[in-house]
Amino acid sequence: MLAQSLPAVSKVTAENHQEFQEQAGDSTKVVVIAYLTSPTEAPADAFIAVAESHRGRNHVFGLTTDSDAIHAAGVTPPAIVAYRSFDDPMTEYPLPVSGATAAELEEWISDLSTPLINELSAENYATYANSPKPLAYLFLNPSDERKDAHIESMRPIAQKYKSELNFAWMDAVPVGFGDHTGALDFEHAECREFVTSASAEGWLQQLLEGGLPEPKSAPIPETQEELVFTLVARQFDEVVFDDAKDVFLELYTTQCEECERMKPAWDALAEEYAPLKDTVTIAKMDMQANDLPPSAPFAVTGFPTIVFKPAGTRTFIDYDEDRTLEEFIVFVEMYTGNGVGVPEEEPVVSGGGDVARVLLGAGI
Repeated sequence: MLAQSLPAVSKVTAENHQEFQEQAGDSTKVVVIAYLTSPTEAPADAFIAVAESHRGRNHVFGLTTDSDAIHAAGVTPPAIVAYRSFDDPMTEYPLPVSGATAAELEEWISDLSTPLINELSAENYATYANSPKPLAYLFLNPSDERKDAHIESMRPIAQKYKSELNFAWMDAVPVGFGDHTGALDFEHAECREFVTSASAEGWLQQLLEGGLPEPKSAPIPETQEELVFTLVARQFDEVVFDDAKDVFLELYTTQCEECERMKPAWDALAEEYAPLKDTVTIAKMDMQANDLPPSAPFAVTGFPTIVFKPAGTRTFIDYDEDRTLEEFIVFVEMYTGNGVGVPEEEPVVSGGGDVARVLLGAGI
Protein backbone atom coordinates (compact mmCIF):
# COMPACT_ATOMS: atom_id res chain seq x y z
CA MET A 1 0.00 0.00 0.00
CA LEU A 2 2.89 2.39 0.75
CA ALA A 3 4.32 1.85 -2.75
CA GLN A 4 0.95 2.76 -4.24
CA SER A 5 0.86 6.05 -2.30
CA LEU A 6 4.34 7.19 -3.37
CA PRO A 7 5.00 9.00 -6.67
CA ALA A 8 5.45 6.64 -9.61
CA VAL A 9 8.52 8.66 -10.67
CA SER A 10 11.03 9.85 -8.07
CA LYS A 11 13.06 13.03 -8.34
CA VAL A 12 16.73 12.25 -8.89
CA THR A 13 19.46 14.79 -8.14
CA ALA A 14 23.25 14.75 -8.13
CA GLU A 15 23.11 14.06 -4.39
CA ASN A 16 20.98 10.90 -4.60
CA HIS A 17 21.87 9.76 -8.14
CA GLN A 18 24.33 7.03 -7.14
CA GLU A 19 22.14 5.76 -4.31
CA PHE A 20 19.15 5.63 -6.65
CA GLN A 21 21.14 3.66 -9.23
CA GLU A 22 22.37 1.22 -6.61
CA GLN A 23 18.83 -0.02 -5.98
CA ALA A 24 19.55 -2.20 -9.01
CA GLY A 25 21.85 -4.18 -6.72
CA ASP A 26 18.70 -6.03 -5.70
CA SER A 27 18.69 -8.73 -8.39
CA THR A 28 14.92 -8.48 -8.73
CA LYS A 29 14.85 -4.77 -9.57
CA VAL A 30 15.36 -2.73 -12.72
CA VAL A 31 16.06 0.96 -12.13
CA VAL A 32 15.04 3.26 -14.99
CA ILE A 33 16.08 6.93 -15.05
CA ALA A 34 15.04 9.59 -17.54
CA TYR A 35 17.68 12.30 -18.08
CA LEU A 36 15.94 15.40 -19.44
CA THR A 37 16.60 19.14 -19.73
CA SER A 38 13.16 19.89 -18.28
CA PRO A 39 10.36 17.87 -16.62
CA THR A 40 8.16 18.40 -19.68
CA GLU A 41 10.72 17.47 -22.35
CA ALA A 42 9.67 14.51 -24.51
CA PRO A 43 9.30 11.67 -23.75
CA ALA A 44 8.44 12.68 -20.17
CA ASP A 45 4.70 11.99 -20.56
CA ALA A 46 5.26 8.52 -22.02
CA PHE A 47 7.88 7.74 -19.35
CA ILE A 48 5.53 8.74 -16.51
CA ALA A 49 2.68 6.72 -18.04
CA VAL A 50 4.85 3.58 -18.09
CA ALA A 51 5.98 4.22 -14.51
CA GLU A 52 2.35 4.48 -13.41
CA SER A 53 1.53 1.16 -15.07
CA HIS A 54 4.44 -0.52 -13.27
CA ARG A 55 3.37 0.33 -9.74
CA GLY A 56 3.76 -2.70 -7.51
CA ARG A 57 6.25 -4.41 -9.81
CA ASN A 58 10.00 -4.76 -9.36
CA HIS A 59 10.84 -1.55 -11.20
CA VAL A 60 12.00 1.82 -9.88
CA PHE A 61 11.57 4.95 -12.00
CA GLY A 62 13.35 8.27 -11.58
CA LEU A 63 13.64 11.53 -13.54
CA THR A 64 16.37 14.13 -13.34
CA THR A 65 17.05 17.51 -14.91
CA ASP A 66 20.14 18.03 -12.74
CA SER A 67 23.11 18.73 -15.05
CA ASP A 68 25.56 17.20 -12.55
CA ALA A 69 23.54 13.97 -12.38
CA ILE A 70 23.35 13.89 -16.19
CA HIS A 71 27.12 14.40 -16.39
CA ALA A 72 27.70 11.61 -13.85
CA ALA A 73 25.64 9.25 -16.00
CA GLY A 74 27.67 10.16 -19.08
CA VAL A 75 24.61 10.69 -21.30
CA THR A 76 23.24 13.50 -23.46
CA PRO A 77 19.63 14.47 -22.76
CA PRO A 78 17.06 13.44 -23.61
CA ALA A 79 18.10 9.92 -22.59
CA ILE A 80 16.58 7.00 -20.71
CA VAL A 81 18.85 4.45 -19.03
CA ALA A 82 18.02 1.13 -17.37
CA TYR A 83 20.30 -0.14 -14.60
CA ARG A 84 20.40 -3.84 -13.67
CA SER A 85 22.47 -6.21 -11.57
CA PHE A 86 22.54 -8.78 -14.39
CA ASP A 87 23.66 -8.86 -18.04
CA ASP A 88 24.59 -5.31 -19.18
CA PRO A 89 24.43 -3.22 -15.97
CA MET A 90 23.67 0.00 -17.89
CA THR A 91 21.54 0.05 -21.04
CA GLU A 92 20.55 3.28 -22.81
CA TYR A 93 17.32 3.45 -24.81
CA PRO A 94 18.19 3.52 -28.52
CA LEU A 95 17.78 6.82 -30.32
CA PRO A 96 15.65 8.71 -31.11
CA VAL A 97 14.40 8.68 -27.54
CA SER A 98 12.39 11.90 -27.88
CA GLY A 99 9.85 10.13 -30.10
CA ALA A 100 9.48 7.04 -27.90
CA THR A 101 5.90 6.05 -27.12
CA ALA A 102 4.67 4.48 -23.89
CA ALA A 103 4.16 1.17 -25.70
CA GLU A 104 7.73 1.21 -27.04
CA LEU A 105 9.17 2.02 -23.62
CA GLU A 106 7.02 -0.70 -22.06
CA GLU A 107 8.34 -3.32 -24.49
CA TRP A 108 11.95 -2.18 -23.99
CA ILE A 109 11.71 -2.31 -20.19
CA SER A 110 9.94 -5.66 -20.30
CA ASP A 111 12.73 -7.17 -22.40
CA LEU A 112 15.39 -5.79 -20.04
CA SER A 113 13.57 -7.17 -16.99
CA THR A 114 14.24 -10.76 -17.99
CA PRO A 115 17.87 -11.92 -17.73
CA LEU A 116 19.37 -13.23 -20.96
CA ILE A 117 19.80 -16.68 -19.37
CA ASN A 118 18.49 -17.21 -15.86
CA GLU A 119 17.96 -20.25 -13.68
CA LEU A 120 14.33 -21.33 -13.83
CA SER A 121 12.86 -21.53 -10.34
CA ALA A 122 9.56 -21.56 -8.53
CA GLU A 123 10.01 -17.83 -7.86
CA ASN A 124 10.34 -16.75 -11.50
CA TYR A 125 8.32 -19.47 -13.24
CA ALA A 126 5.19 -17.30 -13.48
CA THR A 127 7.18 -14.56 -15.26
CA TYR A 128 8.14 -16.95 -18.03
CA ALA A 129 4.74 -18.66 -18.13
CA ASN A 130 3.03 -15.31 -18.62
CA SER A 131 5.43 -14.11 -21.32
CA PRO A 132 4.23 -14.20 -24.93
CA LYS A 133 7.64 -15.57 -25.94
CA PRO A 134 8.40 -19.31 -26.04
CA LEU A 135 10.90 -20.49 -23.42
CA ALA A 136 14.05 -22.37 -24.43
CA TYR A 137 15.25 -24.65 -21.63
CA LEU A 138 18.92 -25.48 -21.10
CA PHE A 139 19.21 -28.60 -18.92
CA LEU A 140 22.30 -28.74 -16.71
CA ASN A 141 23.73 -30.60 -13.76
CA PRO A 142 24.45 -27.81 -11.22
CA SER A 143 27.36 -29.78 -9.74
CA ASP A 144 29.08 -30.09 -13.13
CA GLU A 145 32.26 -28.01 -13.10
CA ARG A 146 31.52 -27.07 -16.74
CA LYS A 147 28.10 -25.60 -15.88
CA ASP A 148 29.15 -21.95 -16.18
CA ALA A 149 31.01 -22.64 -19.43
CA HIS A 150 27.93 -24.32 -20.88
CA ILE A 151 25.78 -21.31 -19.96
CA GLU A 152 28.28 -18.87 -21.47
CA SER A 153 28.42 -20.86 -24.70
CA MET A 154 24.68 -20.31 -25.11
CA ARG A 155 24.77 -16.60 -24.28
CA PRO A 156 25.50 -15.38 -27.85
CA ILE A 157 22.55 -17.42 -29.14
CA ALA A 158 20.29 -16.05 -26.41
CA GLN A 159 21.39 -12.54 -27.38
CA LYS A 160 20.69 -13.19 -31.06
CA TYR A 161 17.18 -14.55 -30.49
CA LYS A 162 16.16 -12.53 -27.41
CA SER A 163 13.43 -10.67 -29.31
CA GLU A 164 11.76 -13.99 -30.15
CA LEU A 165 12.61 -16.35 -27.28
CA ASN A 166 13.30 -16.40 -23.55
CA PHE A 167 16.14 -18.60 -22.31
CA ALA A 168 16.55 -20.28 -18.93
CA TRP A 169 18.67 -23.07 -17.52
CA MET A 170 17.24 -25.78 -15.34
CA ASP A 171 18.51 -28.37 -12.90
CA ALA A 172 18.42 -31.61 -14.85
CA VAL A 173 18.83 -33.66 -11.67
CA PRO A 174 15.41 -34.75 -10.37
CA VAL A 175 15.42 -32.87 -7.06
CA GLY A 176 13.46 -29.81 -6.02
CA PHE A 177 12.21 -27.78 -8.94
CA GLY A 178 14.12 -30.18 -11.18
CA ASP A 179 11.04 -32.38 -11.07
CA HIS A 180 9.70 -30.05 -13.77
CA THR A 181 11.97 -31.81 -16.25
CA GLY A 182 9.79 -34.90 -15.98
CA ALA A 183 6.83 -32.94 -17.28
CA LEU A 184 8.82 -32.22 -20.44
CA ASP A 185 9.39 -35.93 -21.12
CA PHE A 186 13.11 -35.30 -20.60
CA GLU A 187 15.28 -38.34 -20.06
CA HIS A 188 18.08 -37.46 -17.67
CA ALA A 189 20.46 -39.79 -19.49
CA GLU A 190 20.43 -37.41 -22.43
CA CYS A 191 22.41 -34.94 -20.33
CA ARG A 192 25.55 -37.02 -20.80
CA GLU A 193 26.21 -35.44 -24.19
CA PHE A 194 26.03 -31.67 -24.13
CA VAL A 195 24.44 -29.92 -27.08
CA THR A 196 26.80 -27.58 -28.92
CA SER A 197 26.04 -23.92 -29.55
CA ALA A 198 25.99 -24.61 -33.30
CA SER A 199 23.49 -27.46 -33.02
CA ALA A 200 21.33 -25.43 -30.62
CA GLU A 201 21.22 -22.47 -32.99
CA GLY A 202 20.30 -24.69 -35.92
CA TRP A 203 17.48 -26.29 -33.96
CA LEU A 204 16.13 -22.94 -32.79
CA GLN A 205 16.19 -21.57 -36.31
CA GLN A 206 14.21 -24.57 -37.56
CA LEU A 207 11.75 -24.10 -34.73
CA LEU A 208 11.17 -20.44 -35.53
CA GLU A 209 10.85 -21.06 -39.25
CA GLY A 210 8.56 -24.07 -38.91
CA GLY A 211 6.27 -22.80 -36.18
CA LEU A 212 5.88 -23.87 -32.59
CA PRO A 213 5.39 -27.50 -31.58
CA GLU A 214 2.17 -28.70 -30.01
CA PRO A 215 1.63 -27.39 -26.47
CA LYS A 216 3.27 -29.52 -23.80
CA SER A 217 0.79 -31.90 -22.22
CA ALA A 218 0.89 -34.57 -19.58
CA PRO A 219 -0.59 -37.90 -20.68
CA ILE A 220 -4.37 -38.19 -20.47
CA PRO A 221 -5.12 -40.07 -17.24
CA GLU A 222 -6.46 -43.57 -17.82
CA THR A 223 -8.86 -43.03 -14.93
CA GLN A 224 -9.87 -40.06 -12.80
CA GLU A 225 -8.80 -41.08 -9.30
CA GLU A 226 -10.21 -38.00 -7.54
CA LEU A 227 -13.45 -36.04 -7.57
CA VAL A 228 -11.48 -33.04 -8.83
CA PHE A 229 -11.03 -33.60 -12.57
CA THR A 230 -7.34 -33.82 -13.50
CA LEU A 231 -7.11 -31.82 -16.73
CA VAL A 232 -4.23 -32.00 -19.22
CA ALA A 233 -3.51 -29.66 -22.12
CA ARG A 234 -4.53 -32.08 -24.88
CA GLN A 235 -7.98 -32.39 -23.26
CA PHE A 236 -8.42 -28.68 -22.59
CA ASP A 237 -10.77 -27.81 -25.45
CA GLU A 238 -12.85 -30.96 -25.05
CA VAL A 239 -13.40 -30.50 -21.31
CA VAL A 240 -13.34 -26.75 -20.74
CA PHE A 241 -15.36 -25.76 -23.81
CA ASP A 242 -18.10 -28.32 -23.15
CA ASP A 243 -21.19 -26.12 -23.61
CA ALA A 244 -23.27 -28.35 -21.35
CA LYS A 245 -21.11 -27.71 -18.29
CA ASP A 246 -19.96 -24.98 -15.98
CA VAL A 247 -16.20 -25.41 -15.49
CA PHE A 248 -14.36 -24.13 -12.43
CA LEU A 249 -10.63 -24.53 -13.11
CA GLU A 250 -7.57 -24.18 -10.91
CA LEU A 251 -4.17 -23.74 -12.59
CA TYR A 252 -1.45 -24.63 -10.10
CA THR A 253 2.10 -25.88 -9.54
CA THR A 254 3.25 -28.41 -7.00
CA GLN A 255 5.69 -25.81 -5.56
CA CYS A 256 2.86 -23.32 -4.84
CA GLU A 257 2.25 -23.18 -1.08
CA GLU A 258 -1.05 -21.33 -1.46
CA CYS A 259 -2.24 -24.00 -3.92
CA GLU A 260 -1.48 -26.62 -1.29
CA ARG A 261 -3.30 -24.64 1.41
CA MET A 262 -6.48 -24.35 -0.68
CA LYS A 263 -6.47 -28.01 -1.75
CA PRO A 264 -8.84 -29.21 1.03
CA ALA A 265 -11.42 -26.56 0.08
CA TRP A 266 -11.08 -27.38 -3.63
CA ASP A 267 -11.48 -31.09 -2.94
CA ALA A 268 -14.51 -30.36 -0.77
CA LEU A 269 -16.01 -28.27 -3.57
CA ALA A 270 -15.69 -31.20 -5.97
CA GLU A 271 -17.39 -33.42 -3.39
CA GLU A 272 -20.17 -30.86 -2.98
CA TYR A 273 -20.90 -30.88 -6.71
CA ALA A 274 -20.25 -34.57 -7.34
CA PRO A 275 -24.02 -35.27 -7.70
CA LEU A 276 -24.09 -32.58 -10.43
CA LYS A 277 -21.01 -33.78 -12.32
CA ASP A 278 -22.98 -33.81 -15.59
CA THR A 279 -23.49 -30.05 -15.32
CA VAL A 280 -20.54 -28.79 -13.24
CA THR A 281 -16.87 -29.74 -13.56
CA ILE A 282 -14.40 -28.86 -10.81
CA ALA A 283 -10.96 -29.26 -12.38
CA LYS A 284 -7.26 -28.64 -11.87
CA MET A 285 -4.31 -28.48 -14.27
CA ASP A 286 -0.65 -28.72 -13.28
CA MET A 287 1.17 -25.91 -15.13
CA GLN A 288 4.54 -27.59 -14.73
CA ALA A 289 3.27 -30.58 -16.69
CA ASN A 290 1.12 -28.68 -19.20
CA ASP A 291 1.20 -25.57 -21.36
CA LEU A 292 -1.83 -23.31 -21.54
CA PRO A 293 -3.28 -24.00 -25.02
CA PRO A 294 -3.59 -21.11 -27.51
CA SER A 295 -7.38 -21.54 -27.37
CA ALA A 296 -7.44 -20.33 -23.76
CA PRO A 297 -8.34 -16.60 -23.90
CA PHE A 298 -6.73 -15.73 -20.56
CA ALA A 299 -3.27 -15.48 -19.07
CA VAL A 300 -1.70 -17.17 -16.07
CA THR A 301 -0.64 -14.31 -13.81
CA GLY A 302 0.40 -16.33 -10.78
CA PHE A 303 -0.46 -19.44 -8.84
CA PRO A 304 -3.06 -20.44 -8.21
CA THR A 305 -4.92 -18.89 -11.14
CA ILE A 306 -8.63 -19.75 -10.81
CA VAL A 307 -11.15 -19.14 -13.59
CA PHE A 308 -14.82 -20.00 -14.09
CA LYS A 309 -16.44 -20.67 -17.48
CA PRO A 310 -20.25 -20.67 -17.40
CA ALA A 311 -21.97 -23.35 -19.47
CA GLY A 312 -22.85 -22.33 -23.00
CA THR A 313 -20.28 -19.49 -23.13
CA ARG A 314 -16.66 -18.82 -24.02
CA THR A 315 -16.38 -16.30 -21.19
CA PHE A 316 -13.78 -16.88 -18.46
CA ILE A 317 -14.34 -15.09 -15.16
CA ASP A 318 -11.38 -14.57 -12.84
CA TYR A 319 -11.89 -15.78 -9.27
CA ASP A 320 -10.37 -13.29 -6.82
CA GLU A 321 -12.25 -14.03 -3.60
CA ASP A 322 -11.28 -15.91 -0.43
CA ARG A 323 -10.25 -19.47 -1.24
CA THR A 324 -12.76 -21.18 1.04
CA LEU A 325 -15.44 -23.76 0.31
CA GLU A 326 -18.18 -21.30 1.19
CA GLU A 327 -16.90 -18.59 -1.19
CA PHE A 328 -16.34 -21.12 -3.98
CA ILE A 329 -19.98 -22.26 -3.70
CA VAL A 330 -21.27 -18.68 -3.72
CA PHE A 331 -19.25 -17.99 -6.88
CA VAL A 332 -20.53 -21.08 -8.70
CA GLU A 333 -24.13 -20.29 -7.83
CA MET A 334 -23.69 -16.67 -8.88
CA TYR A 335 -22.19 -17.32 -12.33
CA THR A 336 -23.47 -20.75 -13.32
CA GLY A 337 -24.71 -21.00 -16.89
CA ASN A 338 -27.05 -23.84 -15.99
CA GLY A 339 -29.66 -21.67 -14.31
CA VAL A 340 -28.71 -22.09 -10.66
CA GLY A 341 -28.68 -18.77 -8.85
CA VAL A 342 -27.68 -16.63 -11.85
CA PRO A 343 -27.67 -12.93 -10.75
CA GLU A 344 -29.74 -10.34 -12.60
CA GLU A 345 -26.63 -8.43 -13.60
CA GLU A 346 -24.39 -10.26 -16.01
CA PRO A 347 -20.56 -10.05 -15.68
CA VAL A 348 -19.00 -7.42 -17.95
CA VAL A 349 -17.01 -8.76 -20.91
CA SER A 350 -14.05 -6.54 -21.72
CA GLY A 351 -13.46 -4.95 -25.09
CA GLY A 352 -15.81 -7.13 -27.10
CA GLY A 353 -13.55 -10.13 -26.40
CA ASP A 354 -14.15 -13.32 -24.55
CA VAL A 355 -12.44 -12.64 -21.21
CA ALA A 356 -14.30 -11.08 -18.29
CA ARG A 357 -12.19 -9.70 -15.47
CA VAL A 358 -14.65 -9.69 -12.58
CA LEU A 359 -13.93 -8.76 -8.98
CA LEU A 360 -16.86 -9.48 -6.67
CA GLY A 361 -17.76 -6.56 -4.48
CA ALA A 362 -16.41 -4.07 -7.02
CA GLY A 363 -19.72 -2.58 -7.98
CA ILE A 364 -21.07 -5.18 -10.42
